[in-house]
Amino acid sequence: MTRSRLFNNFKNKKNKRNWKKYVKQRNLCLSLLRKRKKEFYNNLDVQKITDNKKFWKTVKPCFSDKYVSDEKITLIEETEIITDDKTIAITLNNFFGSIVKNLNIKIPKEILQSTDTIKDPVDKAIKKFEKHPSIMKIQQCVMVQKFFSFSQIDFDLIQKEIDSLDKSKTCQETDIPIRIIKENSNIFSFYLCNYINHSITKSHFPQELKIADIKPIFKKESKTEKSNYRPISILPNISKIFERCIYYQLSNHFDSILSPLQCGFRKGYNAQYCLMVMIEKLKKVLDKGGEYGALLTDLSKAFDCLPHDLLIAKLNMYGMEKSSLRLINSYLSNRKQRVKVNIEYSPWKKVCYGVPQGSILGPLLFNIFICDLFLFLPNSEIANYADDNTPYSARDNLDDVILDLQDASNTLFSWLKNNGMKANADKSHIIFSQTKEICTNICNEKIVNTSCEKLLGIKIDSKLRFEEHVTSLCKKANQKLSALGRLSFLMTFSQRKLIMNSFITSHFSYCPLIWMLHSRKLNTCINKIHERSLRLVYKDYTSSFNELLKASGSSTIHQRNIQILMIEMYKVKTGIAPKIVNEIFDLANIPYNLRNDFRLKSENVNTVFYGTESLSFLGPRLWGKLPNKYKNVNTLNEFKIKIKDWQCEDCPCRLCKTYVSQLGFL
Repeated sequence: MTRSRLFNNFKNKKNKRNWKKYVKQRNLCLSLLRKRKKEFYNNLDVQKITDNKKFWKTVKPCFSDKYVSDEKITLIEETEIITDDKTIAITLNNFFGSIVKNLNIKIPKEILQSTDTIKDPVDKAIKKFEKHPSIMKIQQCVMVQKFFSFSQIDFDLIQKEIDSLDKSKTCQETDIPIRIIKENSNIFSFYLCNYINHSITKSHFPQELKIADIKPIFKKESKTEKSNYRPISILPNISKIFERCIYYQLSNHFDSILSPLQCGFRKGYNAQYCLMVMIEKLKKVLDKGGEYGALLTDLSKAFDCLPHDLLIAKLNMYGMEKSSLRLINSYLSNRKQRVKVNIEYSPWKKVCYGVPQGSILGPLLFNIFICDLFLFLPNSEIANYADDNTPYSARDNLDDVILDLQDASNTLFSWLKNNGMKANADKSHIIFSQTKEICTNICNEKIVNTSCEKLLGIKIDSKLRFEEHVTSLCKKANQKLSALGRLSFLMTFSQRKLIMNSFITSHFSYCPLIWMLHSRKLNTCINKIHERSLRLVYKDYTSSFNELLKASGSSTIHQRNIQILMIEMYKVKTGIAPKIVNEIFDLANIPYNLRNDFRLKSENVNTVFYGTESLSFLGPRLWGKLPNKYKNVNTLNEFKIKIKDWQCEDCPCRLCKTYVSQLGFL
């Protein structure tokens, strides 16, 4: 108030005396404000769970738009603006419940059988789809070694699941709080064990566990469009425990049945493996002067469209007994959901299709449902991650590549149509190794290739250089670095370091093996960002970059990526890597016994960017330079800890070599 009064005095009578009084008071206010801000951030102890939550709620909006906002949802329906929470909840619930109807998806009637005389829902589903192409293909290709049925749950498993519950997770308003369940775990474990075992015996999933409160999560683009929100199911806490017990048994049975190409929602598989195998295969052909093409498909609401009865028929063909099928059918049928917006709820609505997004069983059931797709594509290359399916081909000439993609896309879209899913051919994208414009006919849709497309969060350019992707990472990291610079004087050392790891260097942690062999110019840019962030954290503006790295106990981003590559090589050596990774690193045939008989094939290469700058070429050579004290550790965790100390001094990659003008790389 004093500052404002003095400013008004200056405006009324502009002289040097009034200006000095105002400036003095303004600087005092600014100093007090900074002091109070600093005290506030210093009091947010990140070691305490309550303050940690408060810390992130305060800080995250400064660094990321991916946070839970207190901003109200506003929708626009035609020309009407909807701001009332109750009306928004009803509108979103009607939209989520009518997705399949609006998409007008229908399984062709000619592949369905009459079931008028059958009343049992499981028998009805089996009969209805007995001539379905997927059912017949599973019957032809899958040899069931052992039939599956759910077994009884023991007390220790229930106790373990209760102990693993996260208190911070959102619960339904009328649900038993997780804190109460954990504090009285002995009592709950006894009753839950009997409750779940009784349900398994009766092949019945309790109706009270099949209700879901839907939390609408914004995805992208306009926040006023209802189609830009994803329905996340908040299920009863008891349902989570029950689902987890079923999940363990189901996943053990289907681990050997699921295709090695399925990388989503599986332990030990991730998006990096999916992309790594595809990129390495493409580089291998490009190194020999060939061409490649990849078709990025787009599915409409795949999780919401999954037909329950067809899933039951497929589970039957994979060897599940009738009692277990009835339990899964009971889990899927008669589900109800309502949308919650702030404190308002929509009426309950029945769910007839799909698997609950946010559930534990949903992703596994979806994987099982699409598993037979790969039986129809035995000779085609495809990168799969959940509902992202990308057929690709690498051949000697472009005409063969286009024919391969057309055949694979016809098979893929036909499978989707027969299985009650919808692919948007007009929203699919295609990328070729050539940058010139090529128009391709995919399922009667004309698709023109683009020079760069985003797949699983990675921007893939036609030349596989990843320049655009790494440039975008540097741009994002720079924006977060600027935000840290504005707030760094308010925070303690531990808070600044936490912010750096969470919002700046973390940008270079997603799928690093895909883009790690980029240009030297971008490597310099990454190092500058890393150096600037360390200077802000340590408040050190005189030490060199290497001294800052030594003080922080870290290494450069590129050295860290090399260490990650060595971890993958260790997995290959010990046989714990996914099967698809073995397609990249081939073991050499050694006719005699050696102390260390792990040796990989060394292939001849023709180019730098596609030959020597590939993981299949670089990985074995770096492994050969790794000392035995690292190679011979017994466990993966031990290797991950030890490898952090290793710095490869004579790395053969282009980024680590010294460049001398007019001489080249040394």
